[in-house]
Amino acid sequence: MKPSTKLAAGAGALGLALFAAFPAWAQAAAAPTVNKGDTAWMMTSTLLVLMMIVPGLALFYGGLTRSKNMLSTMTQIGAVAALAMLIWVMWGYALAFGDGGNPFFASLSKAFLAGVTPDSTAATFTPGVAIPEYVFICFQMTFAAITVALVLGSVVERMKFSAVMVFGAVWLTIVYFPIAHMVWASNGFFFTKGALDFAGGTVVHINAGVSALVACLILGKRIGYPQERIVPHSLTMTGIGTGLLWVGWFGFNAGSALEANGSAALAMINTFVATAAAGLAWMLVERLNGHKGSALGFCSGIVAGLVAVTPAAGNSGPFGAIVLGAVASVVCFYAVSVLKPRLGYDDALDAFGVHGIGGMIGALGTGIVYAPSLGGPGKAPYAIGHQLLVQFETVATTIVWAAIGTVIAIFIAKAVTGLRVTPEVEREGLDLGEHGERAYN
Repeated sequence: MKPSTKLAAGAGALGLALFAAFPAWAQAAAAPTVNKGDTAWMMTSTLLVLMMIVPGLALFYGGLTRSKNMLSTMTQIGAVAALAMLIWVMWGYALAFGDGGNPFFASLSKAFLAGVTPDSTAATFTPGVAIPEYVFICFQMTFAAITVALVLGSVVERMKFSAVMVFGAVWLTIVYFPIAHMVWASNGFFFTKGALDFAGGTVVHINAGVSALVACLILGKRIGYPQERIVPHSLTMTGIGTGLLWVGWFGFNAGSALEANGSAALAMINTFVATAAAGLAWMLVERLNGHKGSALGFCSGIVAGLVAVTPAAGNSGPFGAIVLGAVASVVCFYAVSVLKPRLGYDDALDAFGVHGIGGMIGALGTGIVYAPSLGGPGKAPYAIGHQLLVQFETVATTIVWAAIGTVIAIFIAKAVTGLRVTPEVEREGLDLGEHGERAYN
């Protein structure tokens, strides 16, 4: 064979080999890219959200209770969060973000994390970019854990520890997991409608706040409420918890971008300025109502602003976030100081007044501040009216679903545990009565 003939034959064989290998190359090229920077940021964000629960929320709520219930409050928060983490890896992640399913629940194909390996990836909001699935599982795990812990703010100082644990397991399964799927999963009912909830206005705050209201109504008022003066035993602890919550919330909000990118940066600055505006707005409205600007008011305003900006964190410009935080803070002030006393319910630590009301304002307001004409990241043409309708439908469904599910969960807990401590334990304090310890000697 002539050299030229050999060359042609070799070229032909190479061409056939390349043609045969092309599908494999194309598949490899289409595989999502995992960026170490994104992965590191998401791992950091996950730990920041954990810091929001223990010690952040534990100290924030604990300081607001009476000293005889400090350890009980902290223990309930830590234990129910730990329970949520275990349930999440057993069936929670599968129901919320597993494969297939329907617009309300995913399938159980990923129960007990079946099929998940260190090489598995989860999609981000950028085509072709992913993070390790284990990191996504951990990040969303902390969201489930803090949401069920938030509910306890309304029922502290009189609910049995055993009842908290039973309630938590049932509530997560029938309330949190389906709402998370509907709002955040790619085939979720409200996700496909275009609902805007960047980091959990509906999934976390409305869910927890409405559930807290229903739970405290069924449980009943604390002994002596409202005739006796019941005040926080340590605003210092509450102030420390507030600071930890604010810092941790950057993982909560900016982490919800799922990447270390401009969207995370937008969520970060909004978490600064909306919160700052809300903290000052609460103190200002206290003054306008004839009171001194208080430390408790500042802490309450900080949390109200964080709640309101959560769904809008990556869905608003900074000045829209400032307005949203300030408005939510003022409305939450009146919900706590006027609405609650008039209606007479005993939401002990104002979980509904701040998280429920603030979450509703944030979720609805996101539909407005998302508009590009108001500095939001939405794309023109943008119809505020249509988006508000979608936001309202999502909020309304969350309210109804959370209320019904909480009734079921509370009555199951009552049937199993009796729900409420005895009057003797309540008067003595749950620290001793439920755990055999004192916070202070």
